[in-house]
Amino acid sequence: MDQTALLNELEPVAGDLLDKHLATAKEWFPHELVPWSRGRDFEPGQDWNEDEAPMDPAVRSSLFVNLLTEDNLPYYFRTIETLFGADSAWGTWVRRWTAEEGRHSIVLRDYLTVTRMLDPVALERARMQQVEGGQVPEVDLVADGIVYVTLQELATRIAHHNTGKLLTDKAGYEVMKRVAADENRHHLFYRDLGTAALEIDPSGMVIAMERQVREFEMPGTGIPDFEAHAHAIARAGIYDFTVHHDSVLVPVILRHWDVEHLEGLTPEAEKARKDLLKRMERIARVGRRFTAKRDEAQAGELVDA
Repeated sequence: MDQTALLNELEPVAGDLLDKHLATAKEWFPHELVPWSRGRDFEPGQDWNEDEAPMDPAVRSSLFVNLLTEDNLPYYFRTIETLFGADSAWGTWVRRWTAEEGRHSIVLRDYLTVTRMLDPVALERARMQQVEGGQVPEVDLVADGIVYVTLQELATRIAHHNTGKLLTDKAGYEVMKRVAADENRHHLFYRDLGTAALEIDPSGMVIAMERQVREFEMPGTGIPDFEAHAHAIARAGIYDFTVHHDSVLVPVILRHWDVEHLEGLTPEAEKARKDLLKRMERIARVGRRFTAKRDEAQAGELVDA
């Protein structure tokens, strides 16, 4: 389907979903979640000491990745505005989404600086490298964009929430919970937009689903040592193949969008549906193997201890 035609048909839906979002969104203030009384000055040139905030290195990796991902907001704004446009309900949504997302890096950085959970020098150097690089996953088609951001927002919500659950600090948990709640509302906007797009162009959406599930990458592209951090995050069970399959793909692709029971697809879309379901099963198998190996390794570590 022509991309401009799809955007035009979806514009009233985007307007309704924006109104729904604004009606349910709760105002919140980053400064109220940060435990400022626990902070103190940083002396210039003073080395950071991880013993001041002991934690599992994987949780530290997750906090590092989560914050740097939020720091890359300018490029996500550029990508989404280019895809959807700057006018009508589309532009209003993109700007509102950007304003809400901007709070996430504010509250995360203030919290992590006050509590000294991350090395502020290493973090700032990584932020500079990340933003100077400007790398984000890119899509060219509206349907692909809708599918990607639906999956990505849910994946990000889960990553934030699971990180918060592993923090022993109540203030940190509340920060992560608040950020995750925002991400969930953003996910719902895109998920429901995808539902409407399926009614307009089911074949185009199924083809987009197959392509985006096959090519999906978390929004950490360009973060220094991202692969090493991602492996640590997976080993901790914060976000791995099983989480991706069971908590992102199945709820959205199979349950909400009900891809298995869509009718009237073109031959190309039928093939894409078969390929999509096979790939999802493959992801599930990889996840089960990874989880089994991780559990076995952890059991071995307990025996050795």
